[in-house]
Amino acid sequence: MTLGVVRDIAIIILALESIVIGIVLTVLLWQLRSLTRLLEQELKPMLDSMRETIGTVKGTTSLVSETIVSPAVKIGGFAAGLRRTMEVLLSLKRPREGE
Repeated sequence: MTLGVVRDIAIIILALESIVIGIVLTVLLWQLRSLTRLLEQELKPMLDSMRETIGTVKGTTSLVSETIVSPAVKIGGFAAGLRRTMEVLLSLKRPREGE
């Protein structure tokens, strides 16, 4: 084989390789486009739904906090203060055991 024949074969191989790489890149771009559409059409509605759910949960926790937890804490604090007051008042009236 002469140098010219080897050169021609190398050029043909490089041309075929370039065609294959072009086809693979086209398929890759097509898949990327499909993935982008999937994200827009499928995941975006799911994210919107999750945002709505999170808003509902925040509202529910605020409502429960305002209507149940806060009054319960206030009542518990008042009861503890009343109990301590009664303990102090009752301990003043009773004579101590050591006396």
